Amino acid sequence: MINYQQFVLDNGLQVLVHEDHSTKIAVVNILYKVGSRNEIAGKTGLAHYFEHLMFGGTKHVPVFDTALEKVGGSCNAFTNTDITNYYITLPAVNIETAFWLESERMLHLSLSEKTIETQRKVVIEEFKQRYLNQPYGDVFHHLRDLAYDRHPYQWPTIGKDIEDIVNYKKEFVEEFYFTHYRPDNAVMVVAGDVTLDQIKKLSDKWFTDIPSGQIPKKTITEELPQVSKKAITIEADVPTDALYKVYHMPGKLQEGYLEADLITDILGFGRSSTLEQQLVKNGNIFASVGGYILGTVDPGLMVFSGKMEKGQSAEAAEKALDEVVEEFKKNTISDSILHKIRNQAEAMKTYESIQLLNRAMSLAYYAHLGNPDLHELDYQRKIQIPSEKILKWANTILREENSSVIYYKSKASS
Repeated sequence: MINYQQFVLDNGLQVLVHEDHSTKIAVVNILYKVGSRNEIAGKTGLAHYFEHLMFGGTKHVPVFDTALEKVGGSCNAFTNTDITNYYITLPAVNIETAFWLESERMLHLSLSEKTIETQRKVVIEEFKQRYLNQPYGDVFHHLRDLAYDRHPYQWPTIGKDIEDIVNYKKEFVEEFYFTHYRPDNAVMVVAGDVTLDQIKKLSDKWFTDIPSGQIPKKTITEELPQVSKKAITIEADVPTDALYKVYHMPGKLQEGYLEADLITDILGFGRSSTLEQQLVKNGNIFASVGGYILGTVDPGLMVFSGKMEKGQSAEAAEKALDEVVEEFKKNTISDSILHKIRNQAEAMKTYESIQLLNRAMSLAYYAHLGNPDLHELDYQRKIQIPSEKILKWANTILREENSSVIYYKSKASS
């Protein structure tokens, strides 16, 4: 269990303090409870766009990185479907600089036309390079759009279309900022060579005067249960065929989520996984294959994907995949396999806990879910789940009518 203490400012900012005096470093991690799930059709990609805007300067800090580098610090951020996370690492003696900078961009972010246009160009270029000009790069645009009919998970974090980014108006950007980048929509974790009293004083000095959000958040549309299989074929200039097959599964806090995670641990994680052994090592259709879950707060997707050997089709690959999945659903899970995946979970948890930044991020993420201790509690629950419960959920989730499939075809083989 990660040790922490917490308090909440009057404006709603939740602050957690993780003291670790074995280091001279400090981390300030601010998680905003906003991701692509908080967007609406026609205005997609705004959360990711703001990840860029938040480094574009503020009223009193023209260049964010330069101010931080002067005190030996570094920073970065990431956005996904559910959250946007910003983090600063710096010498603990300079911790106040991080408070100054983070409060600046929470209160005084530069939203000038010049900044908006500069970051718009950056994001459009990223969209082209990573998603349009890479082999298989657009697959999750198609896959999300196929699997979801209503929920905003139907578009990737980068946005549904470049046109959405092109058409951002200044008023869209301002509304999104004043709705979501408010103290009552954030969790701040301060970790490292700091004290609770010190962080209380700094939080009061730099964040207390920032007003809470006043704009109501839009309701997120729930996805209805899928009742029949969906499938599409895409042809592109890619080296070989590829297969992407997904199944709807429970959300992060729902019953069945941990079981779904274990299903993909067994079937698709690592060289010793069932899919790797049966379909790659002892098969001739797949060149590579794997399985994982997207790990979303709302009901998400279990993903199986692979690239084919040259000359092999995605349809043949799906047939081979289905056979392995059906065999898994009907059989028992051996004690040796359960022991292996529990050891993997323990090793991953130990590895993640080594870095101070990882601990800070973990506390922030689970605090946003409602309980900072959930990381440890989920781990303990996960390693105790019996095989029969895993198989029960495998038979609940891995149904053909619950699947969506993309046959990603190489034009050269068509």
